[in-house]
Amino acid sequence: MLQIPGIRATQSRLGTVPNLWRASELAGLHGGIKADGIESGFPALDEALFDRGWPQGGLVELLLDEPGVGELSLLGPALASISTSEERLIAWIAPPFVPYPPALGAAGIDVSKVLMVHPDNHADALWTFEQVLKTGACSALLGWLAERELKFTEIRRLQFAARQGRTWASLFRPATAAANASPAELRLRLWPRQRVSRSATRRGGLRLDLVKRRGGWPLSGIEIDFDADSSLPRPAPPIPDGRPCSG
Repeated sequence: MLQIPGIRATQSRLGTVPNLWRASELAGLHGGIKADGIESGFPALDEALFDRGWPQGGLVELLLDEPGVGELSLLGPALASISTSEERLIAWIAPPFVPYPPALGAAGIDVSKVLMVHPDNHADALWTFEQVLKTGACSALLGWLAERELKFTEIRRLQFAARQGRTWASLFRPATAAANASPAELRLRLWPRQRVSRSATRRGGLRLDLVKRRGGWPLSGIEIDFDADSSLPRPAPPIPDGRPCSG
């Protein structure tokens, strides 16, 4: 066997790294390890994810061309589930639109647990994002940051903070960010999916491309129908955008 000086010591140190993905963990995609993810409500998506759902403590990137393609409807069933099963809050950091409370309530989300934060600039938004994650006071966090100012090292900090606080963190980024590397555990490219009915053609779901996923190769073409696919007891209706934030 080829011996390389120093390799044994390196292997020994790797065994103590808490965030290292080990070969034995890859069985999570095949039922070898009990899944502990947050059910998305969409079986086709859960089947493709390492945790069989959204990570309870990890960073997810949602990559889209523009706000309002259905990203909130995608997250809605899981947000509704955890808002009733957990006492922790759901934080929204610098959303581009003011969420419409009646729509959130109709989707099954407990609005009394929704925390809205509107920082003045990128530095404040990033600090708030990281601190909320570290405290573990929130079960989920939805965040929008200034893409032009966002750095790889900052995303790395958010990833570690999400694990530290065991918070499901969703970072919304433009689709062009898919071309850049990211330390996020899960990256999804969202495409609006049109549905044709007798009366009209309208958006009735999403097509998802898994740009990056833990324990598996990228995967394209997952189809989500908001009306037909949700497996949770109370399927959440599509959540419309609110009005633009004024500043």
